[in-house]
Amino acid sequence: MDILVDMRNISKEFAGVKALDQISFQLRAGEVHVLLGENGAGKSTLMKILSGVYAPSAGTIQLGDKTYTHLTPKESAENKISIIYQELSLIEELSIMENLFVGKLPSRKRFGFSVVDYRFMEEKARALLKKVGLQREPSELVEHLSISEKQLVEIAKALAADAKIIIMDEPTSSLTMEETNNLFAIIRQLKAEGAGIVYISHKMKELKEIGDRITVLKDGKYVGTRNIQEVTTDELVTMMVGRELKDKYLGGHRVSSDSADVLLKVEHLTRADRKVRDVSFELYRGEILGFAGLMGSGRTELMTALFGADKIESGCIVLFGEEVKIDSPYQAIKLGIGLVTENRRETGFINTFEIWKNISMAKLIKESRLGGLWGLVSQQEEKRLAREKQAELLIKCASVEQNIVELSGGNQQKVIIGKWLLADARLLIFDEPTKGIDVGAKSEIYKIMRRLAESGKGVIMVSSELPELLAVCDRIIVFKDGGIKTILSSEEATEETIMLAATS
Repeated sequence: MDILVDMRNISKEFAGVKALDQISFQLRAGEVHVLLGENGAGKSTLMKILSGVYAPSAGTIQLGDKTYTHLTPKESAENKISIIYQELSLIEELSIMENLFVGKLPSRKRFGFSVVDYRFMEEKARALLKKVGLQREPSELVEHLSISEKQLVEIAKALAADAKIIIMDEPTSSLTMEETNNLFAIIRQLKAEGAGIVYISHKMKELKEIGDRITVLKDGKYVGTRNIQEVTTDELVTMMVGRELKDKYLGGHRVSSDSADVLLKVEHLTRADRKVRDVSFELYRGEILGFAGLMGSGRTELMTALFGADKIESGCIVLFGEEVKIDSPYQAIKLGIGLVTENRRETGFINTFEIWKNISMAKLIKESRLGGLWGLVSQQEEKRLAREKQAELLIKCASVEQNIVELSGGNQQKVIIGKWLLADARLLIFDEPTKGIDVGAKSEIYKIMRRLAESGKGVIMVSSELPELLAVCDRIIVFKDGGIKTILSSEEATEETIMLAATS
């Protein structure tokens, strides 16, 4: 096979911290080369060097017969390199078709002037959307799309660029099973056409299904490259983390029937927009309560209602023995509710803030008065507390004064969790908490959740990963069409019983 990319001895430093140390990586035409490693291993940094976002501190990049010491984004695009980021890079205020052609709008001559060829854009966009399985009009604004639909637009954007080297960073993190299967069909077609795919994911099952070779990085260093069919999942995990991981994280806690142990009681809750209807359940002390269901079933919509981000039409919420009314996130925070949101980049943190500011913000809100208008701020104390959480949660960073966008996805998630721990939230809602996070970091987050539950805090977990729910949760509520279909104990719950309830 022809070698499309040959990266040799690539190193990269940030503020004196070595993110990559002498990494070499090759991509062949017609292959899917999986890049695997814990969060902070250097996967995204290596790919940002290939796409021209970062310049390496040392090393060379061979593309065809050209050798570069570093690439600019323009040179990367000229070499037909396209990257689909884990954190979406679409422009919300533009239409789908404008996003597909941003920076390269097609034009035609009219009365001697060049004008944008919207007819061509629409026809091309319609064909691309059909190819990726997105049933939306090309003129639809991106801000109206769901997260999974935005992910499909990102994939269509790469296809619109006629890329020959495509980097996919957690491309299925927001996709349904049907959408994932459609993506795999597109990848196989691209392989047949001679394209090379760099595929970053932590879903071991799909790596075996779609990958050809796999390269593992750890702590910015090269561990090894193997043919994917010749290596077991256990071997890959050991290469990644240097240890074996258990499949069960103390799930199966016996749920109390004592009403005094009810931390949260929801009765007949209905949202104003009817996306959640007549929902009733209880969360007990010491348990992790899981929520399963298909995309759009209403799980996330219930959580945003409990957090005050969406209006509740009717129903009753009893939190730690007291009936509460939640009309805004500010009220929810004051009551001790924390929400780790599904889309951390859009709603989990402020991307212009340093780590310490992101960790301390919820505590400041909780302790403020007059709707947040009044409250003392001590930056020195905030930084001290942030450093404590950074050490407690093992957040990998140069210092807490580093900007949060410079961290890996897993470390960003730890910052968000640290924010709610510092605010001493009594009820923590984790919505897809390990999306785009490696198995090692997942293990750490599961243990944090269990410690919180055992300390007397309320813990709710929403996840599309059925093995994750089964490994972590004590009971699982299955959602369908905006309501509860069934509630399963850890003994009753299996992948089959959950999917049957979610789809029947």
